[in-house]
Amino acid sequence: MSISDEEIRKIIMPLMLSGAKMLDRHCPKCGSPLFEKDGRVFCPVCEHRKKQMASEMKGVEERLMEKLTELANSMPDDIEELEKHLRVMELIINLLERYKALEGGE
Repeated sequence: MSISDEEIRKIIMPLMLSGAKMLDRHCPKCGSPLFEKDGRVFCPVCEHRKKQMASEMKGVEERLMEKLTELANSMPDDIEELEKHLRVMELIINLLERYKALEGGE
């Protein structure tokens, strides 16, 4: 995945102005120049994208938790409706577990 002009403006230029050293090597994943700052070599674009993805996943996780709480607080009395309710809750829990596994597997 290549870097966009916007990523160059928003991520790379400010980094260069902050005193980070642009290296003559490139990220094998996105093609961005690698940088060194405080003894650490890194790809600023991949780090930025990773933070964005984590933020988006956190938002999805929060919405799933809200829905799970809503369902838990409104259990129907009818047994068939209750079974449907519980199946949906189980699906939400499975999705949340997948998100947790993705977070841990980065």
